[in-house]
Amino acid sequence: MVSAAAGRVRALATSPKREHDKARGIDARPLEGFVVGVTADRRSGEQAQLLERRGATVVIGSVLRTLPLGPEEGLRAATETLIERPPDEVVTSTGIGVRGWFSAAESWGRDEALFDALRAARFLARGPKAAAALQTAGFDPAWRAPGERMAEVVDHLVTEGVAGRRVALQLAGDSDSAATEALRGAGADVVEVPVYRWIRPDDDRPALRLVDAACRGAVHAVTFTTAPAVDAFFEFARESARSDLLVQALNGPVTAACVGPVCADAARALGVSEPVEPRPARLGSMVRALAERLDARRIELVVAGHVLELRGSLLLVDGRSRRLGDSERLLVETLARAAPAVVDHPRLQRVAWPGVPPDAHRLEAAIARLRRHLGAAADSLRTVRRRGYRLEATVREPHRASDS
Repeated sequence: MVSAAAGRVRALATSPKREHDKARGIDARPLEGFVVGVTADRRSGEQAQLLERRGATVVIGSVLRTLPLGPEEGLRAATETLIERPPDEVVTSTGIGVRGWFSAAESWGRDEALFDALRAARFLARGPKAAAALQTAGFDPAWRAPGERMAEVVDHLVTEGVAGRRVALQLAGDSDSAATEALRGAGADVVEVPVYRWIRPDDDRPALRLVDAACRGAVHAVTFTTAPAVDAFFEFARESARSDLLVQALNGPVTAACVGPVCADAARALGVSEPVEPRPARLGSMVRALAERLDARRIELVVAGHVLELRGSLLLVDGRSRRLGDSERLLVETLARAAPAVVDHPRLQRVAWPGVPPDAHRLEAAIARLRRHLGAAADSLRTVRRRGYRLEATVREPHRASDS
């Protein structure tokens, strides 16, 4: 008997898209030719592997470090307060926070006292990871936010009524003052449980390089696994007066991929209009959704009898691949999406070299390089005197990847 997993692998291996690419001698992995920037600290290696298995080139530029809080930073004090006077409600935000709290209590020899204090409490979880961590520890969450937002948990408690009730609120990294204030405003006695915090990385050069690459369109996507990572990424851009340029990039040639709704909300609040937001909110789901989004950006053209495909940084002419530089890729993508209309010089300059003063000779040199990459189809890239350039081509619907 063939297992379901083996059957799925076989189905993927013989899909029309894969057979189409195999016949043309092309690597059929859906992210082949794409460069993806990873901002995560925790699990960045795991994320890189998921992306690389799909063919992506990965650039890691962690924008934050996750630090556990020691007893001198409030965690032990909060724990002792709750042991002395147990809570009625326990609100958990993240899986790492739940595990970190219980591990810290164990290291102090206070785990049994803490567990005894929490046994009569009702647990509420912001998301599935916090709920799973609670279940592993032996506590069943009574309620979980359907949209995985802390605001939903707070609204749920306020609607039920929390006046006079003691609420243990596990913070997600930085202090969540809005949740604390809302619960206290409704009459709750709130004990904040700070389990970890985020700080700037010791070496911020990888993060700065990734911000620079995003602003220039030198990566095709950037991934975020926490809302503070989104904020930190933009903070790096603000330090070099490029936040507006970053917004333009993430609403243009660079795709922002967020692991869940809270992270995506943070991106939208900073001006990113359509971040990738997977369902369910999981790392694997984010990678699959990103692969689908980037696959949808592929362009196929018919040019003077030649078939052209732009797949990230790969330009395929009649099935033969050429790897483009950043400026050539941005130029051909702009010309291809506009084909067969003329694209003027100023627009091409802005697209290929964002934030850089125009230079006619630089544009001419890049067009010359692009024509060499086009090979037999070079004559299709026409110069329109005193106006710009146009690509004489017909766009056709590409075979979309069935495996993302």
